[in-house]
Amino acid sequence: MPETADGFEHTFLPGRVVLGAGALDRVAAEVETLAVRRVLLIATRSARDAADVVEVELKDRFAGRIDGVTQHVPTEVAENARAKAREVNADGVVAIGGGSAIGLAKAIALATGAPIVAVPTTYAGSEMTPVWGLTSSAGKTTGTDPKVLPRTVVYDPVLTLHLPKNVTAASTANALAHCVEAVWTPKADPITETLAVEAARALTTGLRAVLQEPTDVEARSNLLYGACLAGQAFANSGSDLHHKLCHYLGGTFNLPHAETHAVVLPQVTRAKAPTVPRAKARLEEALQTSDLATGLFDLFAEAGIPTSLKQLGLTQDQAQDAAKAFDADDIVTRAWEGTRPEGAVR
Repeated sequence: MPETADGFEHTFLPGRVVLGAGALDRVAAEVETLAVRRVLLIATRSARDAADVVEVELKDRFAGRIDGVTQHVPTEVAENARAKAREVNADGVVAIGGGSAIGLAKAIALATGAPIVAVPTTYAGSEMTPVWGLTSSAGKTTGTDPKVLPRTVVYDPVLTLHLPKNVTAASTANALAHCVEAVWTPKADPITETLAVEAARALTTGLRAVLQEPTDVEARSNLLYGACLAGQAFANSGSDLHHKLCHYLGGTFNLPHAETHAVVLPQVTRAKAPTVPRAKARLEEALQTSDLATGLFDLFAEAGIPTSLKQLGLTQDQAQDAAKAFDADDIVTRAWEGTRPEGAVR
């Protein structure tokens, strides 16, 4: 976790990003650029209209479609999607929707190597990372493989204009978790820190504006831009306690992904951010707060996101099990109770 640029290693990940209002119309051309001949289209239920547009514009490159996805990518859902890809002889995937749609596309790419064009409609950030995840009865398994990193990401803020406020806020919290944790992992470096700080600025500015005016295209663009940078920072820095704990809670107890991040992040930040004082101060400036942990908690509370694991349906016994698994009793207890992280180390 270098606090200076005296020495570090950083790998820039390949990929292309297209951002702008109306960018959905660019998807077919981006598929053609990748020399993909048969596309399997994956869309969440809320993205069906956008998928209809892309299906028409793909013309004879359209091979098949999957409508509807499942959170945390259950293994049986992944296997069915892989079977569908084989059935239609797909050599590429277009995924339109949130992290669950892109996660399902990654499950196909992991098995086949098919390139992905991702069209995110939330701020999950999965589109910028080579991280995949699958859930079974034994819990959630994650891994990293360059095959699952989308080759092209198309960000169209118009697709997010009618995203409900509660979904917008929770998804933004998920993106903030990517950039905040990126500053204290063992692989963090000055480049990931700079990405994280700019991401936090764009995400916070965008969220506050959207809470006032949900159809503000500029604010929605800021959120997508911030999610992009946050995903890049996370892809390079890797995960630490926060993401490992959230994946455990979500995969083991089927908690909602984004809301779990929102609840846990301020508590982990209270414990971890003081170990990187320069990054902590830069993130506090980006959020316009005097303390990072309380600033995150207050921002999420203001946005109407649940602030406790108890609100998400986790029992006290389940919380104690998670605390033991990660030797994080104070963090998990505070997260379960929804305690405002006052008294954070300065």
